[in-house]
Amino acid sequence: MDELCQGLKTTVATALEEDIGSGDVTASLIAPETMAMANILLREDALICGRPWFDQAFLQRAPRTQINWAIDEGTLQPAETVLCTIYGTARDLLSAERVALNFLQLLSGTATTTHHYVKALQGTSAQILDTRKTLPGLRRAQKYAVRCGGGKNHRIGLYDQVLIKENHIAAAGSITAAVSKVRELHHTMAVEVETESLNEFREALATSADIIMLDNYSLEDMKTAVRLNNGQKKLEASGNVDLNTVRSIAATGVDYISSGILTKNVQSIDLSMRIVEQR
Repeated sequence: MDELCQGLKTTVATALEEDIGSGDVTASLIAPETMAMANILLREDALICGRPWFDQAFLQRAPRTQINWAIDEGTLQPAETVLCTIYGTARDLLSAERVALNFLQLLSGTATTTHHYVKALQGTSAQILDTRKTLPGLRRAQKYAVRCGGGKNHRIGLYDQVLIKENHIAAAGSITAAVSKVRELHHTMAVEVETESLNEFREALATSADIIMLDNYSLEDMKTAVRLNNGQKKLEASGNVDLNTVRSIAATGVDYISSGILTKNVQSIDLSMRIVEQR
């Protein structure tokens, strides 16, 4: 997942600058030579994700900081687990604490949510996909977390896969015209087209699109689309996806189910840092 860690150092540097600015005025009450040891404690069951961003927050603040992890990235951990122990100056630990925890809490939240969806799909052939509905500036980090949780990335941005949506179709004049034009421009890229009805689906099925999105279809219409498709193209269901509906959607026979919930409605995991020794 190295490609999803691109820009990590810049992202962390921006977050530190946002928080520390001209200096941590509260941490200045502590003598600069005071050394400390702190534990990161997990307060609820979670799938842990975000170690690279967490580590960078401390290392950029103080390169000599030592971080000893007790758990592996992408593993499920129970509440009250000590995730890692950190050694460094008390000032540096306190200054980097919030930024480091923000990344670990957010990305663990994304990974944990994804894990629940993946678990709900066990025994089916469908895969859960993320979307571009991510927090600004954290696209790659959140998509990394989706992968940690067992999900699959849809596309990173507007540049790595064609997705013809409603407004593209309106501008082009039809699904057929839109797919034909994009094939002229991008010969080797995968092409997906969004449809909102079975009539649009039938038109898309007759094109050279690789993937057809079934946007806000009823379960019955999804089943009809799967039958009409008969394995010709990959089918992606989107809209009205949550943990109560995702398995029923998978049972229709679609290949993919995409949901913005994985990244835009994420609930951060409860973590805390506790200094356990200083000298």
